Amino acid sequence: MGKKVLLGGGSGLVGNRLSQLLTNKGYDVWVLSRSAKGKKNTIEWDVKNQKLDASAIADYDHIINLTGAGIVDEPWTDERKKEIVDSRVKSTELLAKAISSNSNKPKSFVSASAVGYYGFVTGEHIFKENDASGNDFLAETCELWEQSTNSIKKLGIPTALIRIGIVLDKNGGALKEMAKPVKLYAAAPLGSGKQYMPWIHIDDLCRMFIHAMENKLEGPHNAGAPNQVNNKTFTKVLAKVLNRPFFLPNVPAFMMKLILGTRALLVLEGSRVSPEKIQNTGFKFQYTELEGALREIYQK
Repeated sequence: MGKKVLLGGGSGLVGNRLSQLLTNKGYDVWVLSRSAKGKKNTIEWDVKNQKLDASAIADYDHIINLTGAGIVDEPWTDERKKEIVDSRVKSTELLAKAISSNSNKPKSFVSASAVGYYGFVTGEHIFKENDASGNDFLAETCELWEQSTNSIKKLGIPTALIRIGIVLDKNGGALKEMAKPVKLYAAAPLGSGKQYMPWIHIDDLCRMFIHAMENKLEGPHNAGAPNQVNNKTFTKVLAKVLNRPFFLPNVPAFMMKLILGTRALLVLEGSRVSPEKIQNTGFKFQYTELEGALREIYQK
């Protein structure tokens, strides 16, 4: 089994944990970064200007690309939207270009994607990988992101896409922000509270990336836990785990729109996704119930 893994976007929340788990399994992990100066196991690349020394990535057994500008961090101006799309598409294109110029090819390529592929729609439909993409900005972004991996597949490399849901980790991401009002005794559902939250524990997500890599999976796979809940239930369970009351009325949708603008759909709408496809490949979730996942996270 090849033991050398290259991570794009390895310094982010998921990348850091994935790097730890890969190292624990005996893999030699290297990271692509905008600056390699003074950093161990780091290769420099410049996605914006499409610069990467192909020879520097010639002997990697597996490549996992998590690269992407933050979705929630800044308002969605036209400039920011372009940055969100380009960071994902151009990083894949740059890797494809470098890989194609090397005689040695990686045994697998795994790319991040997101459940946003299906669009942000509140309803009872459970989305599977063969469902059509949605028509909002994030759905279009995910579609372009996934299409950019076609250049990798054409090189004959098994290419998997992991459509990531809401990643649960207390050190960052959505959970850190969601826990703030709860800790301040202001636990309340957002908007209707009926929107589903396709959550996944960070360790299950990272194990899924490793599973896809080691088994040379191909195509899209949903990364959401088997038992998903709506926003009201999620907030209620989070309050219970944090020993805080849950009694406030729902936060009105218009208030979230005032705060987040067009990004409000990220918290006001949400769909369920099925993890059946990845489970059928032999992947087993460690955290299938929300309360158990949250208790593990906050008892660390």
